[in-house]
Amino acid sequence: MDVSKRENIVELWDDMGDPPDILVNNAGIYLFQDFLEVDEEFLDKILDVNLKSVFWMCQEMIKRRGKKGGVIINVASIEAVLPFATGLVHYDISKMGVIALTRALAREYGKMNFRVNAVIPGGIETKGVKKLKKEAALKLNVDLIKMAINFKNRLPLGRFGTPDEVARVVTLLATDISTYMTGAMVPVDGGFLSS
Repeated sequence: MDVSKRENIVELWDDMGDPPDILVNNAGIYLFQDFLEVDEEFLDKILDVNLKSVFWMCQEMIKRRGKKGGVIINVASIEAVLPFATGLVHYDISKMGVIALTRALAREYGKMNFRVNAVIPGGIETKGVKKLKKEAALKLNVDLIKMAINFKNRLPLGRFGTPDEVARVVTLLATDISTYMTGAMVPVDGGFLSS
């Protein structure tokens, strides 16, 4: 479904019947665009998918579950905490919004039995990242190749992560192992933010 449309989100929750007790907001788009060339349509698209969809999904979860509470895990990005790549100002602000939303909801709805945390991945070898690397190599995009090399060289673990490594942290936050965690920002970044 297209999470950039609020009506689709409401319809999804209506169709579910009993709302789930765990929500993982993992939708996101990662498009490069020079800050000075970003127009309103492009910015709206980024914010609609990366931030507003998370806002509406969280709102529906909290509204429908009420005092039964639940677990919400939002996926942000290390780019929001420490911008590294050029051409991602729009992406950075959308993911910083996810972090602010996570912390605010944790504070406001903890007493209603909601735990709201964020995972902050970085340097993950997703299909999109693989495609980006391939395009950079085929088009000999020297700036993008240089940025990727510099990024990898900064990783204390010396390698990119896998989606499965992020999923394991999400699983941890979704289980009763983490019952005293809320408002947490958990980096899954091979040590990038600490280097």
